[in-house]
Amino acid sequence: INRLLGEDRLLTGPEAGITRDAISVVMDWDGMPVRIFDTAGMRKKAKVQEKLEKLSVSDGLRAVKFAEVVIVLLDAAIPFEQQDLRIADLAEREGRAVVVAINKWDAEPDKQAKLKELREAFERLLPQLRGAPMVTVSAKTGRGLDRLRIAVEKAHEVWNRRVSTARLNRWLAGMVEAHPPPAPAGRRIKLRYMTQAKMRPPGFVVMCSNPDKLPESYSRYLINGLREDFDMPGTPIRLYMRSQADANPYKDRKKSTPSRLRKHLGKGRADS
Repeated sequence: INRLLGEDRLLTGPEAGITRDAISVVMDWDGMPVRIFDTAGMRKKAKVQEKLEKLSVSDGLRAVKFAEVVIVLLDAAIPFEQQDLRIADLAEREGRAVVVAINKWDAEPDKQAKLKELREAFERLLPQLRGAPMVTVSAKTGRGLDRLRIAVEKAHEVWNRRVSTARLNRWLAGMVEAHPPPAPAGRRIKLRYMTQAKMRPPGFVVMCSNPDKLPESYSRYLINGLREDFDMPGTPIRLYMRSQADANPYKDRKKSTPSRLRKHLGKGRADS
């Protein structure tokens, strides 16, 4: 953040635990207005003993929940520690767009081999964030920060994306034709209709028969297809299966009888 601001606004150093609170900075990042929260580093739960550090970690977790894009900043020398994975997983569960930034890249001797290793580890350890942008940066020299800005802007755009119902249903027909859903007890599950119910993150509803019998693997197949075909890498995607019976809000409602007042008014008009 100091490198982005061009001044030493925030206290930094090699020692762990210097940042105690989630510090908010409002700035213009090359034409993009942003509010950036610098959170305290989060160590394993067993190592967090001091009450002040516990409050710092809780403050950081709260910042993740209210963010729009979460940049998970890793150390190139010790990437993907257990706590880093927990933070990335929390961001995904909270429905935030995620960008992974690898810091201290200037100190890495074999950059190509290291980058390949990091990408493979990321795909293996965080499959739920498949395709999320990974950017190598150096806070010391400032290299890679322009690419980080582009990645954040793209992640935010995908997080806010809306797909038309017509496009979704054409796509769904193609997916079902390529790989039909299972047929438990010999009765094929039918996927009839799909629409986007929400954004931030994108959420989709599929109307189908017997949604409770549709396996999780088929939902993953559809989610991966949405990512690939609608260019939504890395952003959390929510997919809800609904029974057609759920679509009718009046299904269990009894037919209302005319009110006595209406009967009375009707008679009044007839008498006159």
